[in-house]
Amino acid sequence: MAFQRSRHNSVVASIDPDFQKLHVPDDALRRISVVNPDFGRLNEDSRDATLSEKEMGLLQAVRLYPKAVLYSMLISTALVMEGFDTILLANFFGLQKFNEKFGSQNPDGKYEISAAWKSGLTNGVNVGEIIGLFATGFVQDNFGYRKTVMGALIMLTCTIFINFFAVNIKMLLVGIPFALQWMWPLPIFVACIFAPESPWWLVRHGRIDDAKASLLRLTSRGDSTFDADKTVAMMQHTNQIEIQLSSGTQYWDCFKGVDLRRTEIVMVTWLIQILCGSTFMGYSTVFFQAAGLGSSDAFNLSIGLFGFGGVGTLLSWIAMQRVGRRTLYLWGSVTMFLLLIIIGSCGAAPNNNNAIKWATGSLLIVFTFVYDLTVGPVCYSLVAELSSTRLKAKSIVLARICYNIGMIVAQIITNYQLTSKAQGGWNWGAKSAFFWAGTNFVVTVWQYFRLPEPKGRSYGELAILFERGIPARKFRDTLIDIFRGDTVEVRESESDSNLAEKIQADRGKGIF
Repeated sequence: MAFQRSRHNSVVASIDPDFQKLHVPDDALRRISVVNPDFGRLNEDSRDATLSEKEMGLLQAVRLYPKAVLYSMLISTALVMEGFDTILLANFFGLQKFNEKFGSQNPDGKYEISAAWKSGLTNGVNVGEIIGLFATGFVQDNFGYRKTVMGALIMLTCTIFINFFAVNIKMLLVGIPFALQWMWPLPIFVACIFAPESPWWLVRHGRIDDAKASLLRLTSRGDSTFDADKTVAMMQHTNQIEIQLSSGTQYWDCFKGVDLRRTEIVMVTWLIQILCGSTFMGYSTVFFQAAGLGSSDAFNLSIGLFGFGGVGTLLSWIAMQRVGRRTLYLWGSVTMFLLLIIIGSCGAAPNNNNAIKWATGSLLIVFTFVYDLTVGPVCYSLVAELSSTRLKAKSIVLARICYNIGMIVAQIITNYQLTSKAQGGWNWGAKSAFFWAGTNFVVTVWQYFRLPEPKGRSYGELAILFERGIPARKFRDTLIDIFRGDTVEVRESESDSNLAEKIQADRGKGIF
């Protein structure tokens, strides 16, 4: 075994090839060792931290990171706020009082909002989100996640005044007229005040001491096995590997080299939330009415639908740990495809069959449970894990913009599918499920060939799996060691004999 001294205090060691595992490219390791004189120590500390995280169970992680769990839950309430702001409006389209105030009268004497206005109201939200998302990619780079969220909450609170005082349908185009919207921003803002900045963001900006301080604020002090320095070293290690393997940190870098595949995956993954047929859930009250149920029964079923969805989301926490993300996403989509076929078949039955009407409503509740057990929550885990750490914010922004554009198209289609012909719609009713079964089938096939399994992988390992072009179906089982190259290894500078003994001892453990 031959050793070559670097110009700093790390050693680049020539070692025997290991054809059973993937490794960091040799040239990337050499470049890192030159740029970072302390990479040998960093590599060792990162190895220890990565092994510790892989051996950590769910309960142990909660005990170690209780504050991180708490802050994540509080700040993630912004998703509930978004759902409240957007889904509730679509459901109010099914309430007669709402239609009488903002709609127009049909020939049969009933009031209804036209398909064009339904599309305009629901899609106005998506257009506003696209603008905000694009700006977020730049703002968070300069000011961090925490300050970006706080600034957005302040602006949101101000715009709710327009919503609250809306008196006609044109004012509704810029918001939803409910004072209940004010109950969300304040507690989220308070959580942001006390929450620290993301340690990953701080590491990417070279603020290593701040990253350690932030990490310590998120962890409990009673765990003697936790080493903050080594955990920060793991973040630095991953960041430096990604610097060597990717192009940069701008939007256009998401479409270059290895990151192009990662961007495609996160964009389509989020788009699947729509194409699996989930738009029916947002229009559940309208859908139930189109299926033949009365206004009161339709609204009550919608309440039950979201209750079952909540149960599904809670169960997804356990399922993701045991089953994995890819498996849940794929089989969830398959199950929803079958449910859509059955729902569409019910829609083709005679309109005067009450049993069919209730069966259709029940099936949509089951559909919602499956969605919230699989595709709904798992999507957020996948887009966060499968994008590179350096391009994470911008990758997620692009994925969400793709989702919003898809939602604009889907809402236009859904509004016309569920609106009567008297108001310019197509009046498909429950038969609309056949259309979404078709889109579901297409994205299910895509998942089988293109969606990887990130469960049990560190960010550094995922970077190498993508860099080496491993097929999605082989991500789970491919062996990998990110702490060495194909034929070289970087270690702390020490005597040649001691270094050789240390390397051989680690190889004998068979850990990596």
